[in-house]
Amino acid sequence: MAHSRKQIEALEYHSEGKPGKIEIRPTKPYSSQRDLSLAYSPGVAEPCKRIEKNKEDVYKYTSKGNLVAVISNGTAVLGLGDIGPEASKPVMEGKALLFKIFADIDVFDIEVDCKDVDSFVSTVKAISPTFGGINLEDIKAPECFEIENRLKKELNIPIMHDDQHGTAIISSAALLNALELANKKIEKVRIVVNGAGASAMACVKLYIALGARKKNIIMLDSKGVIRKDRNDLTEYKEYFATTEKLDQLEDAIKGADVFLGLSKGNILSKGMIKSMSSDPIVFALANPDPEIPYSDAMSARKDIIMATGRSDHPNQVNNVLGFPFIFRGALDVRATTINEEMKLAAVYAIAKIAKEPVPEEVNQAYSSKNLSFGREFIIPKPMDPRLLMSVAPAVAKAAMDSGVAQAPISDWNEYKVQLSRRLGLDNKLIKNMVSIAERDPQRVVFAEADNYKVLKAAQIVNDDKIAIPILLGRREKIENLIAENKLDLEGVEIIDPKAEEMRSKRYEYGDAFFEKRQRRGVTQYEARQKMRDRNHFGAMMVQQGDADALISGITRNYPETIRPALQAIGTEEGVNKIAGMYIVITKDGPVFFADTTINVNPTAEDLADIAELTAKSVERLKIKPRIAMLSFANFGSSEFEESKKVGEAVRILHKRNPNLIVDGELQANFALNQEMMKEKFNFSKLIDKKVNVLIFPNLSAGNIAYKLVQEMGELEAIGPVLLGLKKPLHILQLGSGVREIVNMVTIASVDAQTRK
Repeated sequence: MAHSRKQIEALEYHSEGKPGKIEIRPTKPYSSQRDLSLAYSPGVAEPCKRIEKNKEDVYKYTSKGNLVAVISNGTAVLGLGDIGPEASKPVMEGKALLFKIFADIDVFDIEVDCKDVDSFVSTVKAISPTFGGINLEDIKAPECFEIENRLKKELNIPIMHDDQHGTAIISSAALLNALELANKKIEKVRIVVNGAGASAMACVKLYIALGARKKNIIMLDSKGVIRKDRNDLTEYKEYFATTEKLDQLEDAIKGADVFLGLSKGNILSKGMIKSMSSDPIVFALANPDPEIPYSDAMSARKDIIMATGRSDHPNQVNNVLGFPFIFRGALDVRATTINEEMKLAAVYAIAKIAKEPVPEEVNQAYSSKNLSFGREFIIPKPMDPRLLMSVAPAVAKAAMDSGVAQAPISDWNEYKVQLSRRLGLDNKLIKNMVSIAERDPQRVVFAEADNYKVLKAAQIVNDDKIAIPILLGRREKIENLIAENKLDLEGVEIIDPKAEEMRSKRYEYGDAFFEKRQRRGVTQYEARQKMRDRNHFGAMMVQQGDADALISGITRNYPETIRPALQAIGTEEGVNKIAGMYIVITKDGPVFFADTTINVNPTAEDLADIAELTAKSVERLKIKPRIAMLSFANFGSSEFEESKKVGEAVRILHKRNPNLIVDGELQANFALNQEMMKEKFNFSKLIDKKVNVLIFPNLSAGNIAYKLVQEMGELEAIGPVLLGLKKPLHILQLGSGVREIVNMVTIASVDAQTRK
């Protein structure tokens, strides 16, 4: 049998390297005999004895509190049906992967060879002490209803059958927002549901909990409308039966406000959609083929609000928007169940996110310039980092309010910091800087405001009150970009340095610039002409006090951008050389790299100056610097000049600034590994001092290092931050992203505040 390219790729993806998609990794040291004796016998006996005395201590000494079981018997797998437990394993591994990458939850996938409800329940109950929560997956109806209900009654950990409740929660959030856009009330709309499986039934029950009237809901199965007068209904279907004299979908959908499809592809026609009420809401969620093709539905009605289960169309109803974050919140308060209050909290949290400004990294991830709440954006995208930060706390709080939380959260700010770390970015530094910037927003000049990313960043810092943006560039072009990209920059000042009305200001700045540069070969005419250039004009705005900081460099080479800053602003008193610093955000906090952008081959004296400049900048961010002077050698172990100059720089620093925590020369691994440092160099000033500043011996080392860790370590690098100038002027990397620009503006605003 011939395979398509996509089929081959899928098979290769799952089989190449280590087969499968997940593995177990140790979280504790294991390299020595001592480590192993603590991990297993005899050391492991101690936590065992504690847990024997108090079962709740299992959460303290084991991974139970962050461990979920994804359990299936393979009887209803995706669109594949009853394929058995072994064949279901790739899907369960995939679910485990999603839990981990979206919410940092560890998972064991468990495939049970058992179709009998009693045996399945007994099996899950028997293994439940291992887990903090259980996600039931791909179990056919009606057995899934009984299995979930019994397990929820008989166990005191969070349990959810995601096939039922996941789609219900996400589609409910989408429905609330769609109804708002259509200006309709949930208690008045007529809803038609095609499909009567576990997911469809859970959706309808949650819609009713949100306010929909049961009498306004028509459900269909493969035989047609589920009516009271049918004699083939199960007890589950009887609950949804109607007394209306309707037979088929074509009859039921006439005049309907909402269609929910959880059935099969291509059963809904254009004519049926045309027969619906005004502003029809159509959720065609069958996969891979929706109940009606997206293009057909959109061409049938201009006023339609459409969602599917597919990622290649707007408004994807995807369960990954819910289950990782619902379990995260439930686990974090050790909830005894996942109840209706927690599900509704998730619905409202997800719906709210879609109405808030979309982070630029989400726009970039989905190749969109400006996603915003509307008919093509009624639910968040799966990669939106706000889901974890919003849904998990909402679920946790609902668990607490409904009395099912065994470990309530008292410090919500700290909890959000913990969630942030789970995302893989410890952005506490950025959060702190944002808080400082918000207290007194500074005037920041954007020298390249004819760039979409710059304008988007300006909107963000303006909306968040991080800074007061001033836009430089041709007014017409900037205003066209703002309108074209639907940006909101109303009231933000736009200045065109070349405009006739700015002539007097150009002369004022030019004359001030001439005073500074007249003995450096610059004439008054040339000085005035230079003010037509935005970098010169912006730098002089800062110099003359008409602005507090300048951001530039996204479209120009570094030297072209830095030269006007140096000429217009100059260096701080006592500073001989400026330097460049990058802030690398790690899970353990920020690490500051210098010099990464300016000095090619600094002398020992230069290195000492760079270290002091960096320390001063780090202190402005309210962080105590602990500096390692890096080399390829350790403490005089090499006679090469490069390593000797690092040692000399350290001696200069110890003499000049004895209170500064600094040492070297050091190899990078020793600088960052306290155990190695203690073992080999227990005389160092850095013993028991977690290094957070790395000074490199030359530009090549610094530049290569930050780029390597950023790419290979998937860490975030912010910079370059210019050190040593009299006033805050920061040069962006060529082609910086919106997030990087916003971070740099935040740093510039805080820098300007601190200097004042």
